[in-house]
Amino acid sequence: MSSDGVYTPPSRRGSGNGGDSSQGSHELVVQQVKETGVTVRYPMLSENNYRVWAVKMKIFMCAQDVWAAVEGDGVVNDKKDQMALATIVEAVPEVVVLAITGKDTAKEAWDALKEMHIGEDRVRKVNVQTLKRELERMYMEDAETIGEYAMKLTTIVNKIRALGTKVEEITVVEKLLHTVTDKFQHIVDTIEQWGDVTKMSVTETIGRLKAYEASLAGQRRSKEGEQQLLFTRAE
Repeated sequence: MSSDGVYTPPSRRGSGNGGDSSQGSHELVVQQVKETGVTVRYPMLSENNYRVWAVKMKIFMCAQDVWAAVEGDGVVNDKKDQMALATIVEAVPEVVVLAITGKDTAKEAWDALKEMHIGEDRVRKVNVQTLKRELERMYMEDAETIGEYAMKLTTIVNKIRALGTKVEEITVVEKLLHTVTDKFQHIVDTIEQWGDVTKMSVTETIGRLKAYEASLAGQRRSKEGEQQLLFTRAE
């Protein structure tokens, strides 16, 4: 709000230093850090870290009580809106600052960044369907370990979730149990017969499969040792 009572959008407010908005943003964030007594190091947005960046920024902005400017009830305090916008500007590269310089509010800037990195809803849905088909066709190879297969499978699941589509834990657990190689059939039958699969986490399922895999490897080494011993005695 200017001295004459006229509202000036955050992106058009000068810093008192030649109208340098980036300098003004920096001063606002520094001032906010001084007020809270907490030193904040904002994550820098890159081409490949938007999801993690957005989560971290939400946590920081909630802690500083300015997140409502991005996702609130629509009634935003002017100073908090300015601080929220300044926080966003501090956490993006200069080329991105230029791309959102015309945005008047923190919400507009945030939504623009989200659109840049996630894409239109139609494109997002196409990407989700492609990943789901890839997940459906996925089976463990004979040469793979449980660790390798689980990593491959959970990577696809995390990509789907990153695009905003929910994947239930039970879905991933059942996918693991039903697509491992035949040598794991005994442990799979035991888990399904005696365990509550609906309450089992992906981490727990992977752990049980890995333990069984290790026991199979131990049995194989034991048999190989016995065969070597018999061969030596025969000689």
